[in-house]
Amino acid sequence: MNLLILGLNHNTAPLSLREKVSYGPDELKDSINMIRAMLSPQDKGGISEAAILSTCNRTEIYCAAQDPEKAARSLREFIAEQKQVQLAELEEHLYLYIGEEAARHAFRVASGLDSMVLGETQIVGQIKKAEKTAQEARSLGLHLHHLFQKTFSVAKEVRSTTEIGTRSISLAAAAVRVANRIFGNISDSNILFVGAGEMIELCAAHFCAQNPKKVTVANRTVERAQALADQIGADAIKLSDMPEVMADYDIVVSCTASSLPIIGLGMAQRAIKKRRHHPMFMVDLAVPRDIEAEISNLDDIYVYTVDDLGKVVQAGIKGRQEAVKAAEVLIQERVNEFHVW
Repeated sequence: MNLLILGLNHNTAPLSLREKVSYGPDELKDSINMIRAMLSPQDKGGISEAAILSTCNRTEIYCAAQDPEKAARSLREFIAEQKQVQLAELEEHLYLYIGEEAARHAFRVASGLDSMVLGETQIVGQIKKAEKTAQEARSLGLHLHHLFQKTFSVAKEVRSTTEIGTRSISLAAAAVRVANRIFGNISDSNILFVGAGEMIELCAAHFCAQNPKKVTVANRTVERAQALADQIGADAIKLSDMPEVMADYDIVVSCTASSLPIIGLGMAQRAIKKRRHHPMFMVDLAVPRDIEAEISNLDDIYVYTVDDLGKVVQAGIKGRQEAVKAAEVLIQERVNEFHVW
């Protein structure tokens, strides 16, 4: 039995492909069960354990398999068929880690060394959710269980003994920086948050610290929107009301779990016309995207995706190279321990 990780991320694949192969929360358990049911035979690689990590920056499948090379081929075909992507297009952007290298990759991911935002901490929570979902699907065995537990301890050690997170700039903070460049000062701006999840909460904290004039939260369930609105001193509306009020907002930050765009070209065109072409700044932190790609071609609307903001956060990384080196040394030590196990 051997470990393998097959996936793609923001370094290997464009956003247009990442959104095609992402897994929504409602898909995860069924997909894990399908992998184990379809790929457990020896000729398919003999996969006995599986977990899926799917975020805005990566989709990775963690497995324990009898034949990792065969399992990897089967997984490539599985993803291509399930997500209706050409296998040739997919293979160009995938990476595969087996054995020790799989452990090293997991440790680096959880420690924030493989993130768009170097040293970010949100990824640990995302991995814990992936582990919990795999547990609920009864697809964690001895190998993956030990890998995840070791991964969490390594991540904690890296963050407590190195300065990897020092001066880390989050995507939310980067979005505020860009907004200030566009408007000069966002204290006179109206902001609309679309969604009410963890990422929107983080963005709301950063934007609201700038004392904007008006803040509103839109969500499919208005009760959840109201709960976040109460925390940040904002109004709450239903998602269905958004087309009528879009023109009132200078900044729109969206991050939902929708599989299709919820802000379409027509909605944006009507809003900018009603605003008499006063600029709008739209931040799309969702994968798949919430904002139709064509909107970025409109005059007076500035659209930033997760990849666009990723370029903003690269500033300051060079100054933390010593912390990266220290983290890599620590991770190598823990990989050696895992290999002995």
